[in-house]
Amino acid sequence: MVHSLHGGPDQSPNDKLCRLLFFIGALKDAGATNVTAITPYLCYARKDRRTKANDPVTIRYLASLFEALGTSRIVTLDVHNEAAFENAFRCPSVALTTAPLLIGKIRSIAGDGPISVVSPDLGGGKRADVLREALENALQRPIGKAFVEKHRSSGRVSGDLFAGEVTDALCVVVDDLISSGGTLVRAAKATRAHGAKNVIACVAHGLFMPGAETALADASIDRIIATDTVPPFRLAPGPVLAKLEVISAAPLLAEAIKRLHQGEPLADLLMYQA
Repeated sequence: MVHSLHGGPDQSPNDKLCRLLFFIGALKDAGATNVTAITPYLCYARKDRRTKANDPVTIRYLASLFEALGTSRIVTLDVHNEAAFENAFRCPSVALTTAPLLIGKIRSIAGDGPISVVSPDLGGGKRADVLREALENALQRPIGKAFVEKHRSSGRVSGDLFAGEVTDALCVVVDDLISSGGTLVRAAKATRAHGAKNVIACVAHGLFMPGAETALADASIDRIIATDTVPPFRLAPGPVLAKLEVISAAPLLAEAIKRLHQGEPLADLLMYQA
């Protein structure tokens, strides 16, 4: 069953999570042998480590809820930290990557010019590498890479280091999601300061929480590409919605479901395959 666990205008993530868990339990009670939960956006998965004493690690608690009801497998898209996601679950867990969805769009924007994939923090380096290697395979030419330093403590973000070559390149800043937009704008400004020609932001999940509409209107980002795992219902008509392009995650999810049903490998669809 497919159920994206984002908050919406009508239901909170808690409402959706409870409905999904109750449904899984009902299916198991009715005799279902296997139940796979397809959650394109998985709520509470970002909190995957302690940053201070006695911090809750919500992804572990979330995993316990799914496991307690006998969920056979959970499939999601672009988790915040794929290692923490896999370690949290005792049942099989699958973290798909949006890279196959983004390649064609980036190619049509870039043309023959240089491209560099930028991670807005060191923790997202693996995600950026997956996209960069997929682009190199598709375009049959070198794709650059860059990193922006970021430290978060008590809600404050710091870090000034920048590594990578972005001069005159189309820079693709890739992250798992947009919340307030501050991380992406910070990375975009850093790439511009080091000579980037154009900057596009590519994310799996566009949450666009309060403040994003103001932050992302910044001219440092030319375009925003997000999948439809979370509809952009929080954005009013304006400059941010005008530069946003939403692409469907359905083909990727459908391919994963087909392969799982037929017992075929998923290696080329997974975040950790690079």
